[in-house]
Amino acid sequence: MAFGPLTGMKVVEYCDFISGPYCTKMLADLGAEVIKIERPEGDSARRRGPYLHDEPNPETSGLFLYTNTNKKGITLNLESPRARDIFKALVKEADVLVEDTLPGELKEMGLDYEELKELNPGLIMVSITPFGQNGPYSGYKAYYLNTYHASGAGYVLPAASPNADREPIKGGGYVGEYDIGVHTSVAVAGAYYHKLNTGEGQYIDISKQEAMMALERMNIVRYYMIGKSPSRVGVNRVRDTLVQCKDDGYVICVLYPQKQWDGIVRALGNPEWAMKAPFVEQKERDAHFEELKVKLREEAQKYNTMDLFFRIQKEGSACAPICSAEQVYNSPQTKARHFFKAISHPVAGSLEYPGLPYRFSAEEMKGKDDHGAPTLGQHNEEIYCNRLGYTKQEVVKLREAGII
Repeated sequence: MAFGPLTGMKVVEYCDFISGPYCTKMLADLGAEVIKIERPEGDSARRRGPYLHDEPNPETSGLFLYTNTNKKGITLNLESPRARDIFKALVKEADVLVEDTLPGELKEMGLDYEELKELNPGLIMVSITPFGQNGPYSGYKAYYLNTYHASGAGYVLPAASPNADREPIKGGGYVGEYDIGVHTSVAVAGAYYHKLNTGEGQYIDISKQEAMMALERMNIVRYYMIGKSPSRVGVNRVRDTLVQCKDDGYVICVLYPQKQWDGIVRALGNPEWAMKAPFVEQKERDAHFEELKVKLREEAQKYNTMDLFFRIQKEGSACAPICSAEQVYNSPQTKARHFFKAISHPVAGSLEYPGLPYRFSAEEMKGKDDHGAPTLGQHNEEIYCNRLGYTKQEVVKLREAGII
């Protein structure tokens, strides 16, 4: 277990895939004790790549390893009445329960908040569902693709499409699932602070759709302000553009407002065309955007990616190279901040993981003693025997009965 500012917080996680596990990973990385409950077949993230050495193995899924660092892991089959009693025993001693079953599923098993708070009045219970606990969509089953597009996020992607015939797409990877995890961890931290001050627990209802909508708020605001949905179709005005350099790398350049444009022009050596109409004033540049993009891309071909990036930055204008994973990992910036940390795992060995994106100055607040994600059922004996008082023989019988 890691040590950090949340040391002392006790969390039980009954979640699958990304959003719930990422929430509790963030808590665990800060020192909370997280007991991850998996069904006997394991979290579905174990069956998703990439895998170490491209060899499918539920213990070496990069997705699972990353989203479950610093947790203890046990198996439990809640279809069994005896397993539900074990679940209650774990929750009775917890500060927080994070779960992602469909609305009503835990209630059918007698494990809803109303039942559990009788055992533990200070319990903070968090339920993550596609559309929340109420409303006409609350009972709908949904996968990530469904909730992402239900949030409206995909409607504006890919940005600057040439026409509306280009279908919308979702964001890369599972970016929305991680966003949901971040929102949930903030809600947990707020509820935990309240509990520390009042002793009161509470129930937190997380809608995946709403969590992702919260990050698309500007597009939604534009609709109810001007009555028109923003589109993924390219708009003929200068805000930013992507240019390809002579080494085939890309730089995104921000060209608005005027001071940003002026910095770009200086970085390019004040080319003659940029000092003449129609490129001097913003309105004219807007009206000749396609022509402007051609000019900028011709100029970019004179420079290597990082050379152009540094030239523009030196002039105080905003820009960024489009970095590959290799470039990010080898960046002198991430190296200087020691962002990647080596963490050992009993099967995968020592691997480097993205670390915390923030730094505490107080020594006692600095997370340390990290360990890898649990193997399937790794801490069964520790939790069932040492924590709940079962004998080793009883644990073997639980396993044979399919309860764990």
